[in-house]
Amino acid sequence: MNKFNRLVSEQMDTMEKLLFLQSEIERCQGLEKELIELQEQAKLESIQQEIASKKAELKEIHEMFEQQTEELIQSYQDVRALV
Repeated sequence: MNKFNRLVSEQMDTMEKLLFLQSEIERCQGLEKELIELQEQAKLESIQQEIASKKAELKEIHEMFEQQTEELIQSYQDVRALV
């Protein structure tokens, strides 16, 4: 059961990272829209790079979350098999 609890805790941490990155992407996209409207190309390119970087990080964390979910399910099934 300790493995199960550890996996749940890790998954909760990962979920927090996912939610944070999603909110950061939304914030950056809002800035991107404002900069497009202001036609500040240099700043626009910078924020677009930041968005791309955060999306790549989000993808990595999402993949980690999926892997943790699979481990969590397997751990739960292992515990249930012992009962």
